Amino acid sequence: MLKKLFGSKKTEKQTEETVFAPLTGKLLQLEEVPDPVFSQKMMGDGMAIEPSEGILVSPVEGEIIQLFHTKHAIGIRSQTGMEILLHIGLETVAMNGEGFEAFVKEGDSVKPGDKLISFDLDLIKEKAASTITPIIITNGDIVESVQKAPVGQVNGGKDKVFDIKVK
Repeated sequence: MLKKLFGSKKTEKQTEETVFAPLTGKLLQLEEVPDPVFSQKMMGDGMAIEPSEGILVSPVEGEIIQLFHTKHAIGIRSQTGMEILLHIGLETVAMNGEGFEAFVKEGDSVKPGDKLISFDLDLIKEKAASTITPIIITNGDIVESVQKAPVGQVNGGKDKVFDIKVK
């Protein structure tokens, strides 16, 4: 009865989305990452950023679906259903959380620019293989197309790294 009076509100599934830079720094092609797991896209397609400061922010509106106990990596499911892995540095898991502080937990909702994790960039340079941070779409099977931004300087939470369209 109420649906007839007021109409039923159909929610269209979002199929397009902009992914913003989760860090301030230099945007790189994934092939430039000095780790074959990322550069050969074994985990999925994406981009990477060599950070110039130690603040990781959300690149999309979505939900935190995984926060590694070592706080070096975080997974987000966006409004389109795309799942993004943000992996701070290379071989940073061995740091066992040292120099990382998380500001979110699994299940939290986030918007582009929300602070996720802070990290000690100098400590990563000293103790890990690299500061380069991959931004990986881990469920690429739902993605119809990815338009990547040109490489160069980006500002965390403000500049686009890619636009996606899901199937």
